Amino acid sequence: MKKLIISILVMVVIVLSTSLFQVSEIENAVVIRLGKPKRVVTEPGLYAKLPFIDDVRYFDKRLLNYDAAPKGIIIKEKKSIVIDNYARWKIADPLLFLQSVQNIGGAQARLDDIVYSELRREMGKYTLSEIISSKRDVIMENVTGESRKKAKSSGIEIIDVRIKRVELPKENEQNIYKRMEAERNQQAKKYRAEGREKSLEITSQADQEKTIILAEAYRKSEELKGEGDAKALEIYADAYNRDPEFYKFMKTLESYEKIMDKKTKVILSTDSELWKMLQTK
Repeated sequence: MKKLIISILVMVVIVLSTSLFQVSEIENAVVIRLGKPKRVVTEPGLYAKLPFIDDVRYFDKRLLNYDAAPKGIIIKEKKSIVIDNYARWKIADPLLFLQSVQNIGGAQARLDDIVYSELRREMGKYTLSEIISSKRDVIMENVTGESRKKAKSSGIEIIDVRIKRVELPKENEQNIYKRMEAERNQQAKKYRAEGREKSLEITSQADQEKTIILAEAYRKSEELKGEGDAKALEIYADAYNRDPEFYKFMKTLESYEKIMDKKTKVILSTDSELWKMLQTK
């Protein structure tokens, strides 16, 4: 009797343990019945299933890394480079993921095909200097966008694709470096020529503007000078009309101021007009 009770208890424990399953916060679960997906569990908790009939497959919710092995790619210059890249991704649809790639290994193989294909297609449009400098962000943005579209049918969401390292095959390294150097020198030569041409254009334009400004300034100064002379003549005429003797005295002083300096000694005759004026003054 005791053995029967123990056997019943063992059976109860076994049935209970096989009829319950737990889903944590970092995973999703798919319940499979007789080889066919039955339901998807995305919320954490304790759930029931048919013992010995239902199977449960778990899938990580977290962000995952795909780190590909370095591979060769032919770029626009018809040269081979070695690209080392990685991608961040996650399982967006557990059921679709299970039906298409089954597991992480299958997903890595699928990502390898998609990402490498897009890298090869996109990088084939650019030169090495563009890949390692100016166009790198554009390339990565395009590769990520196209890879994301293709991976969606596998229940995978690609967050981004990045390049870790770009290397030249050893046999091509020196030749490509020399050609890049020649291209840069040619480009620098072109920029210098364009700079000189632009400098001449700016200098010529500045000279023209300078000539115009000086001519305008000269014309204006002549006008002002004429106006000043006219005004001076008007003042002189007015002064002469008011007091001819004083006017004559001032003009005489102006004349002496122009022809004499501090070292000049003047001997005045008592008959000179200046002497008479000074005596009168």
